[in-house]
Amino acid sequence: MSLAQAVDVDRFRAAIALRMGLSFDDGKLEFLAEVLARRLQSHAELASRYLARLERQPDIHQELREIAQELTVGETYFFRHSDQFRAFSEIALPARLDARVVSRQLRLLSAGCSSGEEAYTLSMLTRERLKDTYPSFELTIRGVDINPRVIERARAASYSSWALRETPEAVQKQHFTVVGRDFILSKAIRESVVFEEHNLVASDSWEPESYDVIFCRNVLMYFTPENAQRVVNRFARALAPGGYLFLGHAENLRGLSLDFELKHTHSTFYYQRKSTFGERSEAPSTFESLVLPAAPPRAALALDWASTWLDTVQRSSDRIRALTVKPEEAIVRAAPVPSTPPAASGLDLRRALELLSQERFAEALQLLPHGNSSQDPEAALLRAALLTHCGQLEEAERACVELLASDGLNAGAHYLRALCRERSGDTRAAIEYSQIAAYLDPSFAMPHLHWGLIARRTGDRGTAQRELTQAALLLPREDASRLLLFGGGFSREGLIGLCQSELSRLGGLAQ
Repeated sequence: MSLAQAVDVDRFRAAIALRMGLSFDDGKLEFLAEVLARRLQSHAELASRYLARLERQPDIHQELREIAQELTVGETYFFRHSDQFRAFSEIALPARLDARVVSRQLRLLSAGCSSGEEAYTLSMLTRERLKDTYPSFELTIRGVDINPRVIERARAASYSSWALRETPEAVQKQHFTVVGRDFILSKAIRESVVFEEHNLVASDSWEPESYDVIFCRNVLMYFTPENAQRVVNRFARALAPGGYLFLGHAENLRGLSLDFELKHTHSTFYYQRKSTFGERSEAPSTFESLVLPAAPPRAALALDWASTWLDTVQRSSDRIRALTVKPEEAIVRAAPVPSTPPAASGLDLRRALELLSQERFAEALQLLPHGNSSQDPEAALLRAALLTHCGQLEEAERACVELLASDGLNAGAHYLRALCRERSGDTRAAIEYSQIAAYLDPSFAMPHLHWGLIARRTGDRGTAQRELTQAALLLPREDASRLLLFGGGFSREGLIGLCQSELSRLGGLAQ
């Protein structure tokens, strides 16, 4: 496209982000150019005038509806990701019914409902529970989407067999009538759901603490970070304390909100609203702003599979210290950590990181406070990492628990808990905490490496191959500060080499 066209498309992209909250990367520019061309042709209008209206005119609701039909065409089906619906049925729903036993009113929201399959699935599951146990409850389910075309399809409640591909046969017989090639949903289920056009970014019309459960799956990933945070904050206000939020499998709330606790059951992740609201810190991480010293290189090791990852790190650290530390220095470094050190400053953190890179753990600990981890989360995480390196695992895990009490979505703290749990012989919890860390930050390589090594040691070849492959893919792009904190002193190349060595033993990269 020409330079002028490229400028117009970029303005179009910015206007869409402003009006609808949707974010499109550079790979979607050709698609956006095609959409813009169709809109200009429809209006027989010059791009400059059309874009000016889109950017500044307050009342352009109909045009936004037309654009939404072009940009948001989602494919979904009934009972999609059944593990989340099992968590809803067996955890969230009973808890919220008990919480509403006085008002006897239950309210559910399907945000970004598309053609209605998700909202209707919630209706089937909830009505089945109410029928036997809570027959006098009033159920309200609301489905909202910005795309008017999918709202019309949701209200029609007529579906193809493909939309029912994960629906149990008994449920199909109970709730659908076959008419030709279509499956028509029963009137009882249709009447329990109300569908509305709604722009999640532009308006906030929900009463505070009015909803018990919100499903918003595979929606936040399309928003700009600012709009994603705005929408999540609205969800937090709209949910009752203790209410539940379900996101898509590739989405999480890390960096968006501190108002939720992470839950992990039924092999899936979801969130529960806290009783009180927190505040998200806008300050960048101290670690990210520091120029970090290079960690001493270590070769990849052939692991002893009777040992934990921490054992491997410890053996390597011991060998390095034996070669580089004088006896009297070792005694100083093993000195007890003061119980009430002063609060850490930016210079303290920088110096502590330098000492960490030199494996002078006890000296680094003396620079860090035991104080409120919510006020200084970077120092708290560094302190927990140093305690882990020192082998003071009970204290390290306590530090992680304190940090997670104020920030339950801290991926680093969950990873350190995984290391502590493994060393304590609790393999199941070690795997779970590594899974949580990997979920909260998909770019974090070390949880995949740790999980893969556990699986390798316990004979789970498929999981080991998958997780070590993922770690090998992530490590070249892993943040240097995280390698220093969590890499056990190994260089990036050493960790990659370790993954490749173990994958070779397993028979190559996972397919």
